[in-house]
Amino acid sequence: MTWLLGICTFWLPVVAVLSQKNFNVVPTQNLNHRTGLKTDCLGGYMRLTVDKSLAFGNQVEFDALNGSQIEPLTPSLSAKCGFTIDSDPWGNYRVFASFLNCFAGNEDDSMIDIDMRVRVQGVNAEQDVLEVTKTCKYDQWAPREVLCTQNYMEVSVNRLPEEITALRRRPMPRANVFANQWSDTVPEAITSRFNIWRMVFFTPEQKPMVLEDALKAGYGITTTKSRLVLRSGYDMPETYLKNVNGVPMKIIRLTTYFKKQWSVTMLDTVAACPTGGLSFTDEEITWNFPRFNPLMSSSQTSLLGMFMGINGKLIDSAKMTARGYVLSVVDDQIIMTIPIGGPDGYYKSHAVNNLYHITYNIEPMLELLWSEGGMDATRYRVLFTIMTPLMPRPPRFVDFTDPDQRLFDVFLGPFLYDIELVNLTFSTGVLTVAEASASGINIQEQTFQNGSKAFRLQVPFSLSFVVRTQVDLTVTVYTLYVTFGFMILPEYTPFSQTESVDVSLRDVTLPTVSGSCDDEKFYVVISFGNMGKNFNIMMGMHDITPDQRAEYYQMENATHMSLAVPFLSPDVVFELMYPSSLRVRLDVLLWEPINRWTLSDFSLACNFPMTMTECFSNGTMSALAVKVESVPQLDPSQLTLSDPSCKPKFSNDRFAYFSFEANSCGTTRTFYDGVVMYQNIISLGNALPIYKQSQKGEPMSPPDPEYRVTMSCFYTLNSTQTIAFFTKPRENEPLPETGFGELQVVLRLSWDGSYSNFYVKEDYPVVQHLRSPLFFEVALLQSTDPQIKLVLEHCWATMKEDRNSTPSWDLIVDGCVNLADRYETIFHPVAPNSIPYPSHVTRFEVKMFTFVQNDVAVQNQVFVHCDAILCDDVTNGICKRQCPSSIPLKTGKVRRETTNFLFRRTRLSSGKILLSSS
Repeated sequence: MTWLLGICTFWLPVVAVLSQKNFNVVPTQNLNHRTGLKTDCLGGYMRLTVDKSLAFGNQVEFDALNGSQIEPLTPSLSAKCGFTIDSDPWGNYRVFASFLNCFAGNEDDSMIDIDMRVRVQGVNAEQDVLEVTKTCKYDQWAPREVLCTQNYMEVSVNRLPEEITALRRRPMPRANVFANQWSDTVPEAITSRFNIWRMVFFTPEQKPMVLEDALKAGYGITTTKSRLVLRSGYDMPETYLKNVNGVPMKIIRLTTYFKKQWSVTMLDTVAACPTGGLSFTDEEITWNFPRFNPLMSSSQTSLLGMFMGINGKLIDSAKMTARGYVLSVVDDQIIMTIPIGGPDGYYKSHAVNNLYHITYNIEPMLELLWSEGGMDATRYRVLFTIMTPLMPRPPRFVDFTDPDQRLFDVFLGPFLYDIELVNLTFSTGVLTVAEASASGINIQEQTFQNGSKAFRLQVPFSLSFVVRTQVDLTVTVYTLYVTFGFMILPEYTPFSQTESVDVSLRDVTLPTVSGSCDDEKFYVVISFGNMGKNFNIMMGMHDITPDQRAEYYQMENATHMSLAVPFLSPDVVFELMYPSSLRVRLDVLLWEPINRWTLSDFSLACNFPMTMTECFSNGTMSALAVKVESVPQLDPSQLTLSDPSCKPKFSNDRFAYFSFEANSCGTTRTFYDGVVMYQNIISLGNALPIYKQSQKGEPMSPPDPEYRVTMSCFYTLNSTQTIAFFTKPRENEPLPETGFGELQVVLRLSWDGSYSNFYVKEDYPVVQHLRSPLFFEVALLQSTDPQIKLVLEHCWATMKEDRNSTPSWDLIVDGCVNLADRYETIFHPVAPNSIPYPSHVTRFEVKMFTFVQNDVAVQNQVFVHCDAILCDDVTNGICKRQCPSSIPLKTGKVRRETTNFLFRRTRLSSGKILLSSS
């Protein structure tokens, strides 16, 4: 008997759109163009294709229709009822529906009606619902047909009496023997629907089951007019695995008992589907399949036909040759070879341990037709999905960066079409692709002819994502750390790849220093270069502090900084003394604190007008000696005049001030023509330098050079002075000329009674317990005039920062303590040798208190304020009071006038002082 392939007559599909509430209705005439739906009758099953134009990015679900019955095709129902749903990375869907599925309309096993519904849920709430009706003609049934798909096995056999003579059929008496097998559980033979009495599964052990139990277990068992159909998923309990000729196969085997009148008919059904048999090389897939299966065929089996298909559809030999497919029989094996990378399959991306891999996927079909003993035939179809083992494909990272463009330019790829770049992680954080583009990064997706893609980034050096490291004075290393965040579609599987690029550029512009002078100050200008403000400023031997920056009137913008340094600042160096000027040098060093690099070294020396010697008409002489750089160990207090007993009237670590009569202290007198010159010498005395010896008896380095300053005054011997006066007052009396200068007075709070450490601006507010001592100091800064005395006129406390606010409490009144205060203010004397100018400092102590009203604290904070007077004649007014004084934290500027008895009053206030809550 010769068996031919089943002939499928293709009918045009009849497709209708079901209109429901909240569903979009698509016109029938535009259906195919709108959705890309396509149906094919392929012999034994119908294939429905849903194009990606409809499906991609949407949620697609399928229903089976049986009249008014609508059944969503879940995975379990699909395996039970004969549906296979698959999709590819592009978003195309394929549904294979067996002609013998649970819901098919079957007319004489030759006209098959299959109705389905496609539901497409978009990003909005609306849903497209499409009903698809397909009628297929198929009348070439073999007595036994086996179908193997990726999710179920199906076997159908002819059950008509005239067509099963070659199958095992037993008469009633013989059946009684088999009936006895059921006597323990079933007292009498009761048939169910389809006239099925009982079934025996072989696992391979016998396992009896009634029809209803089999259906509940998930098996698909039904009958048509002429056929018995069995369908099972691969993971059902009654299936088992067996190696057949080296190929693992999943097997479902049972015997079905039909009872009709006085006879029992047995039909043996078995399906064996391959789960393996694959081998792979880099270029080729080999699929081995057993030529004969002892469970399904006998030794008399002859192979009538062998065919190959792709995606459920048979292909001819010409196409097989063109695609490089080979189907052959070698001994007891059927061998199919498939080239990797052919157009009928596709590559797919995968991420394994965050590493990029690919696989090649293809779904070949094998169809066999054989007969047993020349009588009955079996048609055997296998739709077998093949995925190659994971193949590592690490993308290449290519650096195209051109340093001259100051732009990172990097390339990463190739990737397959199903890869999407979703974010980028830099040193500063994670950005989406849109955010990165908006931030100034150029992101390009480059596609190639073979469908692969790559990604290119262009990142300017100037962006904050780029890490900058200065490795030496002039070289900057720009580093781009970037993690590419990818997503594999349509599964949305994430993975990432991290890369970095370094570029070194000699592009550092170092900061520079320039300066100038006037009669009072150095003016320093610092240009930042392109390093910003990442450097320290050293003046003299130490870095300037934030307080000094404020004292030096620091001003800055994005590119420059300026400082105004008084020439008597402690940060300058005295180089030389002249009779009417002082040569002073300011050294500025800019240095980088992390690597301790010297960035710029600048010195500026200027002559500043300064009276070093004064000659008075009453015969008094005064001189100012300064410590110069060439004598670094000099102690000005050790200087004397020619007479060693004549010591400075005042001295500190930088100055010595002498005032003496012209006819004293060893002053010499020399007469010239009409002029007399008085001259004296300031030095370290007449003692010769002493050269000490080291412990080894060798002479040590000599001491500092000798310090010697000669001062001279010249007087005219003979002169006549005419004095005229008028008894009448003049209309315009001459007024004394007023000169102006700045003296700085501060009020500050000491940590304790030692007055060695003071709270700074950042420490406020200061918190103290009730009645704890507060040690204040008022001080005149930077002045070297020993005749000035600082006197506190008035001090008081307020609850608010405003010095004129109420209520207030007097602490010092008219230079003396407030006797009305039960916790009396205490003045602390300043030791004569503890500071250079004791008369410039006043110290006092008060107890911490708070303002109360009706014995309840009104507010837990106080501010202290003072008015201070600077006196140069202590015989006038408040200047002659003997009550000591103190200091706060805000500075006041004082203007000195040429009157002889006092300076202008200065106003001072402290920072906030809080009462402790404990």
